[in-house]
Amino acid sequence: MRMRKKKNLIPRMERCSDRLISNPYDLCGQWRDLMPQARELRVELGCGKGRFTAGTAKAEPDVLFLAVEKVPDAMVVAMERCSNEELTNVFFVSADANQLPYFFAPGEVDRIYINFCDPWPSKRHAKRRLVHGNFLRLYRQVLKPGGQIHFKTDNVGLFAFSVEEFPNFGFTLSEVTWNLHEHGPVGVMTDYEAKFHDLGQPIHRLVGTMADWTPPAEESENRSLPDAD
Repeated sequence: MRMRKKKNLIPRMERCSDRLISNPYDLCGQWRDLMPQARELRVELGCGKGRFTAGTAKAEPDVLFLAVEKVPDAMVVAMERCSNEELTNVFFVSADANQLPYFFAPGEVDRIYINFCDPWPSKRHAKRRLVHGNFLRLYRQVLKPGGQIHFKTDNVGLFAFSVEEFPNFGFTLSEVTWNLHEHGPVGVMTDYEAKFHDLGQPIHRLVGTMADWTPPAEESENRSLPDAD
């Protein structure tokens, strides 16, 4: 779904400027300086309008959260949400996920959240999936040993792809479910997730924990997503 442009975007962004990290490259290896008492540093890729961002940060005030979003019209809503909640443990970066190794030192990140990313279903776009092996390699560069990726999607094909892809790049799977909210709401939802849960759409989730891994001699093939049925 395309985000509508906001005519008042710039003044709204300026009012939340204290939450925006304008040059994240300068903080590589020093993110904890933003919150020295933080027990963990977690990164959310594609925070959207920030329902999950604000809810998770509010539930764990002793964790430092960095929300990465490349669509300013969505990010400003997330920033305003966190500002209205007076959350001091959340900061925002406008960037692509492929920049993570330039933002963080090796082992600096404890957890990465990937919620409802674009499935890029065709074979020729496979490398754009945030759960493709090329991105998993990047995440390995910034996660600490034993660090985790928490992934949710409503796309059954993308989830099936991910269940195969994560172990191929040194991530041990746990908490794998094809219907997260089958017996009632679980955890903090994104705006997108809440909408589709209300419509009865199953939500899929897994946790990938980074383990020791030797890269294979050949790259994983780009492949199209399996059929939903």
